[in-house]
Amino acid sequence: MSVYGATSTETNRFDNQSRAYDALLVLSFGGPEGPDDVRPFLHNVTAGRNVPAARLDEVAEHYLHFDGVSPINAQNRALIAALETELREHGPNLPIYFGNRNWHPYVTDTIRQMREDGVSRALVFVTSALSSYSGCRQYREDVIRALDTLETDEPGFDKLRVFYNHPGFIEPMISQTQAALDTITPERRSTTRLIFTAHSIPLSMARHCAYELQLREASRLVAEGVGFTDHVIAYQSRSGPPQVPWLEPDILDVLESERDNGTTDVLVVPIGFISDHMEVLFDLDTEAKEKATDLGINLVRVGTVGTDPRFVQMIRELIVERMTADPERPALGSRGPNHDICPLNCCLIGSTGRPTSASAKD
Repeated sequence: MSVYGATSTETNRFDNQSRAYDALLVLSFGGPEGPDDVRPFLHNVTAGRNVPAARLDEVAEHYLHFDGVSPINAQNRALIAALETELREHGPNLPIYFGNRNWHPYVTDTIRQMREDGVSRALVFVTSALSSYSGCRQYREDVIRALDTLETDEPGFDKLRVFYNHPGFIEPMISQTQAALDTITPERRSTTRLIFTAHSIPLSMARHCAYELQLREASRLVAEGVGFTDHVIAYQSRSGPPQVPWLEPDILDVLESERDNGTTDVLVVPIGFISDHMEVLFDLDTEAKEKATDLGINLVRVGTVGTDPRFVQMIRELIVERMTADPERPALGSRGPNHDICPLNCCLIGSTGRPTSASAKD
């Protein structure tokens, strides 16, 4: 993905030039929108990865549990509608396009439409708050592959920076977490545990990106924002061959440990996700909730940012950053803003090959 007039080095992590753009591409994972879509969608996700049929059957049942409809596309369309209003009222009034990696609207089709519409330079907002191969670099590769397929180098694309510690992400998550905490009676607060979750990824992938560091920082900022001096980080949605190590502990294992520690209530914060899509609805609201109930623990799942006005405003602010010379780049905590020029070795996949089904759910 091109960065106009900029070359990434260790000391040049930001594009400080004023630049003009004529569109925004919202780029996401995609998901089925009916029972007949489920199998074709899963085959898209796992193409070339030799995923056993039994595993596909298992994941297909997750979708069929919700009538074969993933909410992710509708949630992205709602976010786009809110962002269109934000840009129209406050500028810049850019047209917004929507593309997916694994389902309609496919990113190649979207970029073809952008080209036909005369778009020459566009920004990309990826629906992932954390840096990893599957959550960042692979989306850049998707755009490059689409341009190659179309045999063109236009439009050019620049990606908005990762926002895990941006006030427009952290502040709404603090508000959501506080609202969930308020549902727990004061006498049970001392035995309430705060658990942050994100998608597990292979250890080989984690070694080549800042995923864990960013997750820990975002979790710390939210925990401190609601007055918790400690918290737990857990992972969910682990898939792939059992012999390949992934980030742990799993949320279900953490719930068992909390039961043994005398925890009565848990607040589960899906900090690694920006909307209540399938991995939130099934892995947390269904599996984890059932596990907690069996263990005698009250589980309260914290909401995601979704279309929170402050989050929508944040996306506009990130757009303005890339259009402004030497912009301010808001960031909370000690790590500062994430780069907006990706180094060549950023978020490499690791040494064990592609994850076989790390994102079999959206």
